[in-house]
Amino acid sequence: MSETKVKHADEIFKSFKMQSVSEFFKKNAAMLGYTGKLRSLTTLVHEGVTNSLDACEEARLFPDISVYISEIGPEHYRVIMEDNASGIPLDYIPHVFGKMLAGSKAHRNIQSRGQQGIGVSGAVMYSQVTTGKPTEVVTSTGDKIINKVNIKIDVEKNAGEILSHETLKNPEKWRGTRINLEAKNLQYNRSKYGPYSYLKMTAIANPHTRILFVEPDGTKILFDRNVREIPKHPKEMKPHPHGSSADDILSMIKNSSATRVRTFLVSEFTRVSTKKVEEIEQISGLDLDINPKKVDWEYAEKLVSAIKQITFMAPPTEGLIPIGADSVKLGLEGILAPEFVHTVTRSPQTYQGGIAFIVEAGLAYGGGAGNNGLDIIRYANRTPLIFDQGGCCITEAAKSIEWKRYGVKDDNAPLTIFVNLVSTHIPYTSAGKQAIATEEEIYNEIRFALMEAGRSLSRYLSGKRRAHEKLTKKKTLLRYVIETSNALGSLIKTDDNSKIIKALTDIVEKKYDFEETNGNEEESTTLSEENGEEEVIENGE
Repeated sequence: MSETKVKHADEIFKSFKMQSVSEFFKKNAAMLGYTGKLRSLTTLVHEGVTNSLDACEEARLFPDISVYISEIGPEHYRVIMEDNASGIPLDYIPHVFGKMLAGSKAHRNIQSRGQQGIGVSGAVMYSQVTTGKPTEVVTSTGDKIINKVNIKIDVEKNAGEILSHETLKNPEKWRGTRINLEAKNLQYNRSKYGPYSYLKMTAIANPHTRILFVEPDGTKILFDRNVREIPKHPKEMKPHPHGSSADDILSMIKNSSATRVRTFLVSEFTRVSTKKVEEIEQISGLDLDINPKKVDWEYAEKLVSAIKQITFMAPPTEGLIPIGADSVKLGLEGILAPEFVHTVTRSPQTYQGGIAFIVEAGLAYGGGAGNNGLDIIRYANRTPLIFDQGGCCITEAAKSIEWKRYGVKDDNAPLTIFVNLVSTHIPYTSAGKQAIATEEEIYNEIRFALMEAGRSLSRYLSGKRRAHEKLTKKKTLLRYVIETSNALGSLIKTDDNSKIIKALTDIVEKKYDFEETNGNEEESTTLSEENGEEEVIENGE
């Protein structure tokens, strides 16, 4: 009989060890999008460009971004990204590039491309673990000096470590940031998942941006600016009571200076008035005049339970800044040069009870639209979502539409479907931020936006089809004018058929001019009847 030695808890817990956030993501780089050679390269570019765009808009500057990719060995690339934003003060460089879950936006309820404070530091981490080399950062705020540092991440401390620092003169008052890093296990190509496609999609949703891209073979591509207006800066928004949990309330209390729960609710939440507080007090039976610091978990749960029973106005949406239907149209036209474009910006809505969002959609048909057929391009706060398309709410909503109803014959149609979700909190499915979770309210809004744009596409395609059919009939009839004129000339015994030819030609021309004039009214009536069922679906929600 064999004996099994039972381990004591003291022995088991000898191996218990704390690990930092950096150490966790070092071992789980795939969670940040660093999985696969092409995807890893695109993720590096994405993190740098996203930071640059946010920094430029924060400083109210038109973004001028340059991206250089060069191959320096097998599956070994150098990536350089430069912007003209505000630059980074020397003291903040270790925090920006070396500390994960840190940043100026991570703790604020504000619309932004980045939310977690791990993007560009994740790029430094990936470079470090694949090459062992630091990342070079050159930056200036436009004063007399340029700071040039080599930085690595101390993964145990989750902190940036400057290995070298050099101060350069700045006689031309250059302002901006230039990141220079190397990484291995990468691959470059021009597929829809590569950096080229990513930058092209970025240019569509950010038409106020100029992007210069230099590929590994030296090819230079310029995605030029199509809009001469910097987007309005999003405002920080107070949370809506319906979107808050007991844990949220306890966390907010720690940072509040309110001396009573009553004033805490009014000052820290949006749409909570004195009258609403009285309703909360009546339903919960709680004393709302106690100091918020005395609130415990049980009290917070009763508070949340009462809040859920009260109707509040929808959260304000002035803090959300959509691209705008006109700018989306300019972006699609400037990059894809399609023969037809229609764009839609829906009214603000909420999901999970109180998180505001806006859906923007666009359809581009013909020209450079469609990626060898029907193509869905997805965005969250103007940022392209390249990967994980199958598990994304946008994809599911777009594929749920019966496109044949709108005149799109099959998946080979040259159609680009554009969708941008705008919110202070994008419900991503993972830390890689490449897919949006299927929230019912968001899913429905995307469908409504696409159906609205689809109706316009249907009218265009229907008109195009009718025009083609008329032209075909007209050409067919005109082809027999000479032969018919000769036959008629023989019957009336005349050698000059020119008058007969002219008369028959005029009859054909007038017939189709007449049909074209009256056909538009007929077409409108038919489309209205065709789209009636879709209208019912939307209004029925």
